[in-house]
Amino acid sequence: MGKWRGTLENMGIKKNFWKNKRVFITGHTGFKGSWLAIWLKEMGANICGYALKPDSKSYFFYKANVEMGLNNIYGNILNFKKLSEAIKIFKPEIAFHLAAQPLVPKGFDDPRTTYNTNIQGTVNFLDALRECKSIKTIIIVTTDKVYKNNERSISFKETNELGGFDPYSSSKACSELITNAYRSSFFEKKNIGVATARAGNVIGGGDCSSNRLVPDIFKSVEFNTKLKIRDKNNIRPWQHVLEALRGYIVLAQSLYFDKTLSEPWNFGPKQKDCKKVEWIISKFKKRFNFDFSVEKRNKIHESSVLKLDTSKSKDKLNWEPILSINDAVNLTSDWYIKKFDGHTQDKIAIEQIYDYEKKVVDNYYG
Repeated sequence: MGKWRGTLENMGIKKNFWKNKRVFITGHTGFKGSWLAIWLKEMGANICGYALKPDSKSYFFYKANVEMGLNNIYGNILNFKKLSEAIKIFKPEIAFHLAAQPLVPKGFDDPRTTYNTNIQGTVNFLDALRECKSIKTIIIVTTDKVYKNNERSISFKETNELGGFDPYSSSKACSELITNAYRSSFFEKKNIGVATARAGNVIGGGDCSSNRLVPDIFKSVEFNTKLKIRDKNNIRPWQHVLEALRGYIVLAQSLYFDKTLSEPWNFGPKQKDCKKVEWIISKFKKRFNFDFSVEKRNKIHESSVLKLDTSKSKDKLNWEPILSINDAVNLTSDWYIKKFDGHTQDKIAIEQIYDYEKKVVDNYYG
């Protein structure tokens, strides 16, 4: 494994860059935040995480011992005093904002919390960093759902119009506008890089959220219950969580040295890997035993097709997806098989990170 760690310099991820870098992550107790913290710790970063305490000890954050080896702070992103004090004390050089209410259905159930968290939370984060003298690079993580979607089955470019029919999507579009305003009003004058990252529908081991396809599949497998889905024909840009995180990491590194990259960025799969929900289910059914049904009651509005154009990331960041959708499904399946067999989740995660790094190196230099 070690030899691959040394070759990362050649494929975008610069291991030596992250060693001892002071990195602040909001939302580090969540699915993507936990994976990001693990990966950056493995590269030697000095991390401070700020997030809500997970609801259950069964969460990936606890099972993978994410809190070990970092400065762990439980706090609400809406508590500006606590957040700003944490940033002031830690003095970060790089900051990732992942804290959010990330679910479309919950946005319908509780729109006020969704808007407060995703809009005011972004304001609090950026405003706390506005007075931080040590900060060099800021990454705001939003979503592929920020675009105005007229169901024309186009692949959205970063320059396409923002929109959002539902509370979650529109709150994230607002987060994009807020970031742009803070960038042009405050951070450009101080030569601080600020960018937004829009990723596809990520899958992978450790996701504990409700009303997400893959965690719901494995709850059905584990507890022998029927999987209920909202629409089997929706098409989404599915990608493994490590693909999106590599995008965030490469963007943060590049932005640290080149402030002209202070823009929105898409990180998604190849167009052929944008698949229907039914297709994803069929792939997991080949390896696991579960039944599913389409739940028509209380149907919420969701876009039927979502695709991302990632050509800018490829041209300017040398980032492109290296896992096919079959690879992503297999990697996710392998994670759960090992979990069911009793392997510790931190060990599984680190092994998959190393294996993924090897695949990236093979893709670029194999």
